[in-house]
Amino acid sequence: MLGNFLIGLREGLEAALVVSILVAFLVRTDRRSVLPKVWLGVGIAVAVSAGVTIGLALAQQQLTFEAQEALGGGLSIVAVGFVTWMIFWMRRAARSISAELRGRMEDALRLGSGAVVLMSALAVGREGLETALFFFTAAQAAGQTTEPLIGFLLGIAVAVVLAWLIYRGAISLDLGRFFTVTGVLLVFVAAGVLAYGVHDLQEAAILPGLTTLAFDVSAAVPPDSWYGTLLKGIFNFSPQTTVLEAIVWVGYVAVVLPLFLRPQRARPTPATSAAP
Repeated sequence: MLGNFLIGLREGLEAALVVSILVAFLVRTDRRSVLPKVWLGVGIAVAVSAGVTIGLALAQQQLTFEAQEALGGGLSIVAVGFVTWMIFWMRRAARSISAELRGRMEDALRLGSGAVVLMSALAVGREGLETALFFFTAAQAAGQTTEPLIGFLLGIAVAVVLAWLIYRGAISLDLGRFFTVTGVLLVFVAAGVLAYGVHDLQEAAILPGLTTLAFDVSAAVPPDSWYGTLLKGIFNFSPQTTVLEAIVWVGYVAVVLPLFLRPQRARPTPATSAAP
């Protein structure tokens, strides 16, 4: 539940902030008549994202065990690639995203109503599709229970409330710090999903080493204990971890986390010409 709550909170806040930027821009420029088209685009993006999640779940049920494991493993790796790109992109573009979205909306307004709907759908849909894929794979890693869905929906609900409060000026949130902290946590969540994907590919006999364990701490960390469940839900920790899973988990964190936390280079400002 906690891992999926983090996914819902992080991705939901990004999508909600995109919507609030577009709405605020239209309200401040006295274009309230365009708002229904923005909400139509948002609704389309949400429907497509939900449809992708449901479609993946239904498609997986029709497959053999080996095919299910192969599909789950492949999607896990793709999802980790998406979320890794996302956390680095948001870290780099957080300061300029507002101006970029306003510029795209201006262009869409000049092209017509259809362009506004399409622009809104694409702006939110990118976040939605990433969220759908990552949630699906994280939920599969957590097991066949309702906790992942509950945690995810709670994260979305909190994100919407936070975005609304920010829009209304009721709270001031340091978005740079927020995305940095959640980005660090998502690195560990993504590492767990990646390790789970590797395990799936081992069970599908695509990768070797299913019976070669790096460690087995089932006696010390029972999978059904509260702390075993907590570690499984947040970090996808398995008491019985294969060597390849351990290598992938450690390698991902060792590479991605330092790159994410390294100081950003200050962007050079254009030199101003001296006055005559």
